[in-house]
Amino acid sequence: MKIPNIEIGNISRYRAEQMGAAMLFVILFHVALDRGDPFYGLRRCGNVGVDIFLFLSGVGLWFAWTKTPDVRRFYNRRLLRILPTWLFVATAFYLPDFLGSRRFSTSITDLIGDITLNWDFWLHDELTFWYVPAIMALYVAAPWYMRLIERHAVYRWLPLLMVVWCVMVEWVLPIHRAVGHLEIFWSRVPIFFIGINCGRYVKENRTVDGSAVWLLLLTFTMTFGTCLYLEQVRHGNFPLFVERMLYIPFTVCTVLVMNRIFRRTPQWVNAFFRFVGALSLEAYLIHIHFVLVYVQRYDYGYWPTFLLTVAITLPAAWLMQRGVGLATRLVKSK
Repeated sequence: MKIPNIEIGNISRYRAEQMGAAMLFVILFHVALDRGDPFYGLRRCGNVGVDIFLFLSGVGLWFAWTKTPDVRRFYNRRLLRILPTWLFVATAFYLPDFLGSRRFSTSITDLIGDITLNWDFWLHDELTFWYVPAIMALYVAAPWYMRLIERHAVYRWLPLLMVVWCVMVEWVLPIHRAVGHLEIFWSRVPIFFIGINCGRYVKENRTVDGSAVWLLLLTFTMTFGTCLYLEQVRHGNFPLFVERMLYIPFTVCTVLVMNRIFRRTPQWVNAFFRFVGALSLEAYLIHIHFVLVYVQRYDYGYWPTFLLTVAITLPAAWLMQRGVGLATRLVKSK
């Protein structure tokens, strides 16, 4: 029996479902679990959800850019999606801290920097909401990269140099001393731009011969198996950026495998994952510091904590999305 071709276009077709799955992976990663638990390594692998977000974001940006290749419009649309929600959540988190313990913001200047740009991430690797300043920085660079590869296709190879840069950041000491505290950012940069590169093939609905499914499964097994072993057996004994380099092929393979899964799941399952995916920004921002931090105090155990966190986060994220959206529309109409 002939194996059906791998349809690259399905990355776009099931993009929302995959964003939802990535969000659940991230929550699984953030729920605390004892180091000796047999599930520990698998739970740690949920960290790849961030890379899936970045890869799919890159794919989506290529669609948006090729539809309307205007830098100002590109920035406006990206900022309107992220900034209102970010400013609301950052204010709700950093302002009470400043008025109380001042654990994060130690001065008015620091407070303003944290709320607007989360600048303590860039200055001191403060990881409270690190993904948001990271993705905003990538969005700033994205249109210029897309312009470059449209004019000179050879520069699509730049993500390889980004991998080299990650090695330099880790082991070239002057560079490490200067920007090594941002390793969590640098090691995620290549997958974002690889996503942009893949956007062209997704948009053109390219296919890969079905026989490649065995290569896909082999790559998935090797990368996932290695990450699982490293986290379960050798966690803490290797630089994390090394594992995040494995995340690059692991992410692409996971996305292609999920395509095949979502083609076969019932519509109600897909609808649930699409719902989560549509709320991924809001859910990311509130699930740790506004939900999980309180749920974990009751020590219900890993899975009940995860399920309760999801059950509280999703409606809260939905309400926040609607509320911020309404406020944004009202401001724009005045």
